[in-house]
Amino acid sequence: MALTTAAQARTSFDLKSASLPVVAVMLKTTDAAQFAADLAERVADAPGFFDNDPVLIDLAAVREAEAPIDFAAIVAELRSRSTLPVAVRGGSAAQMAAARAAGLAAAPDAPPARAEAPAAAVQEVVREVIREVEVVREVPVAGPGTVVVDKPLRSGQQVYARGADLVVMAVVSFGAEVIADGNIHVYAPLRGRAIAGARGNTEARIFSTCLEPQLVSIAGIYRTTETELPADVRGKPAQVRLEGEKLIIEPLA
Repeated sequence: MALTTAAQARTSFDLKSASLPVVAVMLKTTDAAQFAADLAERVADAPGFFDNDPVLIDLAAVREAEAPIDFAAIVAELRSRSTLPVAVRGGSAAQMAAARAAGLAAAPDAPPARAEAPAAAVQEVVREVIREVEVVREVPVAGPGTVVVDKPLRSGQQVYARGADLVVMAVVSFGAEVIADGNIHVYAPLRGRAIAGARGNTEARIFSTCLEPQLVSIAGIYRTTETELPADVRGKPAQVRLEGEKLIIEPLA
């Protein structure tokens, strides 16, 4: 009977490798306070962007830095932003040891980029530079579904189509926010914030029959009303798309 019980215990689970989406936060400073301030500014533009996502901290850009990194403070800040820091990579021996002491696992370094890599593969690594911190979505989430909103969105209201496209049939007022992992279609005036490709989909686009937004963003690349829209798209049917790391805003034919 003892042998049977032991055999059952050994077969009560299996161990397999798995590939999971992960957010890689590429540190560009060793100053934890600066990191916290820049991260707060970033998520202020897209509240709800993170949803308990696992995080990999990449130290490649600060590997040669002499100043120590306060991993406990960085981990605490990331957790406060609805992420789950789990691993670190790319640091010096001392940095990796400090990260492990803070409870982070050591992950393999990222493979070097290949010049001959196809464009589709390059697009899977999305970079967004925000002062001293760069947030990278390494596994873009496609938008297979569609969320439809048929009521006006007032200032302070937000809709997030996670893993889907978003279609809005009424006005998005100044101060309102529409977010989608896929495309955003607004068949009415778009006056608030529109954030498409929120989880890294660089192929996402924003469409509106009357484009006059506070902010438009695709995969973290954004433009605000501080830069006035050209006359041929302001208040007119237009689309927003990403070309490399540049937002292209053009009339709808």
